[in-house]
Amino acid sequence: MAKLSVRAPAAPSLANAPAKPMARGPKIALPAAGTPAPARRRSLSFGRPVNEKGLTVFTRQLATLVKAGMPMMRGLEVLARQEKRPAFRQVIEDLADTIRSGGNLSDGLSAHPKTFDRLYVNMVRAGEAGGVMDSVLDRLSVFKEKAVKIRSKVTSAMVYPAIISVVAGGIMAVLMVFVVPKFQEVFFTMLKGKPLPWLTSVVVAVANLMRENLLGVMLTLAVGGTAFWLFKRSRFGTRILHWIVLGTAFWLFKRSRFGTRILHWIVLRVPVLGDLLLKAAIARFTRTFGTLLASGVPILQALTITRETSGNVHLADAISVVHDRVKEGDNVAKPLEATKIFPGMVTSMIEVGEETGALPDMLTRIADNYDEEVDNAVAALTSIIEPVMIVFMAVGVGIIVIAMFLPMIELIKSLSA
Repeated sequence: MAKLSVRAPAAPSLANAPAKPMARGPKIALPAAGTPAPARRRSLSFGRPVNEKGLTVFTRQLATLVKAGMPMMRGLEVLARQEKRPAFRQVIEDLADTIRSGGNLSDGLSAHPKTFDRLYVNMVRAGEAGGVMDSVLDRLSVFKEKAVKIRSKVTSAMVYPAIISVVAGGIMAVLMVFVVPKFQEVFFTMLKGKPLPWLTSVVVAVANLMRENLLGVMLTLAVGGTAFWLFKRSRFGTRILHWIVLGTAFWLFKRSRFGTRILHWIVLRVPVLGDLLLKAAIARFTRTFGTLLASGVPILQALTITRETSGNVHLADAISVVHDRVKEGDNVAKPLEATKIFPGMVTSMIEVGEETGALPDMLTRIADNYDEEVDNAVAALTSIIEPVMIVFMAVGVGIIVIAMFLPMIELIKSLSA
């Protein structure tokens, strides 16, 4: 008889297995015995290795790859190979190294706090614990896409007013440098030493100052603009400029707890703008809170993370009160209503969500509603800013025109007398 040869089936390779997150997160493609782990290269960089838009694209791509069945480590390797930014490529390679050495994705994310905030890390950790990494990454990408969309809408809304300001400044400069001096010569010839009206004198003095220093001003603007552009293009320069924009005068005041509370209180009570910022803060709170709850994060931990990402100290205080009351066994809606910061519609919808057991979905609906209100408010503000800028430009040009015609009126009066 032929000798039968029985062979045990080969164990499936983790590197080729479909992405199926385990309870403690994907531990994929362990290195073979005796194979040294690749050394992690460290690159010196200032600021964040990637902006919010780039991080959103990365999250969406990773979610797509994991949903398609690709193992987490292989997905990170694919994204690292196609990444063109060296600093962010190094971050992705570090994440792959962490998984290769037996760690979880959340462990690698927490090692890069400049790139991945606590919200990102905790959502991924919840996905690892619940075995729903594909759903969590998809939900996280949607969350970040909405945040980037709102930010881009606000930025694009300011483009037209900025263009109008530049055009108005150019028209004013041309009038002051080239037109007003011509009128000045005519006035001195025709008035024969008589004093000019005060408004005309002021405009002429400003025009002379600009004309005499025109070359120096143009060189200063050119050199300063070029230096500013080069400085801003660097990551280090961007961080410094963002810090300067906050205002050196307010820095020391804002560093104190009292100063922060005062400034945030003023911001929330500025007419029109304060209501807009409050709506944006409520939308961010409800979307973050709902996303964390839907991802399986415990409610107390979700409140803690949401408090740290609120962006306003008074809103953070309100969330702290809710956290303490929930810890004592209360629900979310009643202490939230007692803070007097959140509108009644928000607390009522949250109460309904708690009663029906659909709190995450209700929070997402609130966020969608307030995001729409913020979009409409930004559009309304933009429509108001445009005519206001045109009026300011007309007033500036009108002052110059009136200043030039006042001496002519005086001259006509003297001739008629």
